[in-house]
Amino acid sequence: MRLPLPQLVTRSPQPGHIAEVIETSTTEFLAQCLEPDSLDFAQMPPFGSWVKAADEDSGHQIYGVVYHATTSPLDSVHRATALGLSLAELREQQPQIFAMLKTEFRVAIVGFCPAGDGTIYQHLPPRPPQVHQAVYRCSAEEVVTFTEQLDFLRTLMDTRSAPVDGLIAAVIREVYQLRRLDRDWLVQAGRILNVQLKDDYDRLRTILSQIHP
Repeated sequence: MRLPLPQLVTRSPQPGHIAEVIETSTTEFLAQCLEPDSLDFAQMPPFGSWVKAADEDSGHQIYGVVYHATTSPLDSVHRATALGLSLAELREQQPQIFAMLKTEFRVAIVGFCPAGDGTIYQHLPPRPPQVHQAVYRCSAEEVVTFTEQLDFLRTLMDTRSAPVDGLIAAVIREVYQLRRLDRDWLVQAGRILNVQLKDDYDRLRTILSQIHP
């Protein structure tokens, strides 16, 4: 007697659901973007943008910022080669290309919020999100609420595998925009950075020079 194969249930992703955790560690996680419905490349989240994922066992909502992203072939054997075609021509002549590539991004964890608590903790959670958990874009309201306090900047300073100065500048630049050019918030961020950099004014100036309206 031949048993029927199990049928996979496909669900439409929820709003803001952009990726799935495929690798995880104490300080960061790696996520793979969901395949788009149309013939197109997966949308790569911007450098320094805010995302969240849940640890379903503990109920913690874990927040982080994107610091590295790549698009590459699904396997390590075949490499992408230049075809000299526009996106429209790729869709018409080589539509299989879009199914042969994956887009992944790494996220530095900056804090978490326990389920049903509402309190935001700007330090590493007891554990990161688990593999296969959904990754969502953070809304503007979530980012503004999270960044009322600025302890997350200290956490970012300890991110060893990221281009720290550029990442901090990108994060502050995005938050500054989302907070509608709140000058007082920006000044406070600069003061905290100055303390963390131990009065390294050249490095501070380099970071702040990348922040603009």
